[in-house]
Amino acid sequence: MRRPGGRSAVREVAGVVLLPLPLLAVAVAALPGAFPGGGARRWFGGRGEGQRAEAQAAKDAAAAAFYELDTAQRELRISIETISAVDDSPGARKVIEDFAAFGRRVDEVSHAYITAVDAHDLDRDDLDGGTAARARTELARAKEELDRVRAELERFGEGLGPLLRQAESRLAQLAPAVERARQALLAATQALDTVRASGLRADDLAARLAALAPELTKLNQGAGQHGVQETIRRADDVLRRAEAVRGEAERLPERAAETDRRLVSLRTRSEAISTRAAGVEPVLSELRRRYSAACWQDLQPVPEQAVRDIALAQQKLKEAQAARDAQQWADATARLATVRALLNTTDEAVSAAGDRLRRLDRVSYDPQQEIDRTRFTIRDAQRLAMDGRSTPDPRHARPLDAAVERLDRAIAGLEGRHPDWWHFLTELEDVRLAVGRVVQDIRTERGGSNAGQNAGRNSRR
Repeated sequence: MRRPGGRSAVREVAGVVLLPLPLLAVAVAALPGAFPGGGARRWFGGRGEGQRAEAQAAKDAAAAAFYELDTAQRELRISIETISAVDDSPGARKVIEDFAAFGRRVDEVSHAYITAVDAHDLDRDDLDGGTAARARTELARAKEELDRVRAELERFGEGLGPLLRQAESRLAQLAPAVERARQALLAATQALDTVRASGLRADDLAARLAALAPELTKLNQGAGQHGVQETIRRADDVLRRAEAVRGEAERLPERAAETDRRLVSLRTRSEAISTRAAGVEPVLSELRRRYSAACWQDLQPVPEQAVRDIALAQQKLKEAQAARDAQQWADATARLATVRALLNTTDEAVSAAGDRLRRLDRVSYDPQQEIDRTRFTIRDAQRLAMDGRSTPDPRHARPLDAAVERLDRAIAGLEGRHPDWWHFLTELEDVRLAVGRVVQDIRTERGGSNAGQNAGRNSRR
């Protein structure tokens, strides 16, 4: 806003002050309204003097309204700048646009006020009553416009509460967020130094920490250059990445120790499985001698496959050891996982041969135990299917009848000189599994039905 003022009066006073002291009295006497004898200027009295006073009062009131509007606009601009520095949402952008529109309206009414002030010199000796009345009217109208725009501006400011509180909250987070990021970087650096002092290189962690240096530079440059939101986002990102480096650095000694333990453990297990694998061939010979081919053919590749898998596992162990010596922890962990998978597969295959012989010996000696176990499972399911019913549900009866037929066929398959005992065992296991699924279906359906009945009774209550 342009501040109003009487430029002619200022020039007159300035001229008087700059005159040489002897001439000051002459200059003062020359000012408009001065006259010999030290008397005051001539004022018109009566009603005219009252109109001048009213006009002057209107001018003073308009000036006060002008300064109040200027103060309100300045204070609101601070709030708008706070919001624009933090918030780029559509709502915040609209607020900024609305404030700009208010600025144009403030300029308009301010210009009208200044024009009214400049148009009337209320200190003139020849100010007539009509001119004073017009001045009072124009200045009063200017004051009304200034007050109206100020009231609208204040109402607009009251509506900024939520956005302003959110922006101030974000600004309050800025300094702590940056400080937390700096402290996290410091902690990560210290943790890395400690690890290196113990003899661990941690090159990958050092590289990740070095990559954060440009981000720290931007944080130090501040929000004035990069914006509040971007600075807070960068601080949060630096904090997260620095804490990850620190955590991994602190865990690195334990990771190295765990890698060493796994190397020893898997090496011992590999040797043990290799010893056990040597006993598979005698077990297969016993199976071939006593049982039909269907009972052991699937186990024939086990000895050769075990030798290959154990050799591969031992090779991966050497690679894992080399990776650990080079402190390439991710590579060492991956190779150890491969070794473990190979040994698990080999262990299962080696164990399967001995387990097969034991199970075949048991069932061939007394097949009735397996038969009775399966029949009991079927009968128990049949009782459950008939519980509370005069006839079973066909969805349950059909698979249970099929289970009975499969059991009978499996028993019949034992007749002959060389029965397939392995088929007999696996068939009865599969029958029990099928019956178990029927039982589960029955219980699930009845559980849902009971829940529905209980809900109905509760609603009637």
